[in-house]
Amino acid sequence: MEVINPNAALLSNYEVMEALRTIGDTKKKQGLRNLATISYETLRFLEEGPCRTQTKQNILQFMQAIKPFNLTKSECLMLVNDPPSSALHIQLQIEDSEERLTEDQVNEVIRIAQQWLVTSDDE
Repeated sequence: MEVINPNAALLSNYEVMEALRTIGDTKKKQGLRNLATISYETLRFLEEGPCRTQTKQNILQFMQAIKPFNLTKSECLMLVNDPPSSALHIQLQIEDSEERLTEDQVNEVIRIAQQWLVTSDDE
């Protein structure tokens, strides 16, 4: 198998979790037990992370709110999958964040992430 375009689409953990929930029992019916086990374990892992409380609407609102920061698609995806809680967290997720974002902008990204991607039971 050859990968034609590796960046054709990026999926968030939320989207993967929803897809796994949707296809749930079809694997068992088709006799694909190994695939069913992998899917189950992946779903369990995702349900323990931040995406368990995220919604499609909240993710879209977050993406709109961070547009002014000119982040790449992969940086936005990292922020959605692992909402930042500190300036250090931002430095690990956004390349050259010290040069691209001011301290106020970093704090604003954290505030936006907390507003749209994290609920009270995540804290």
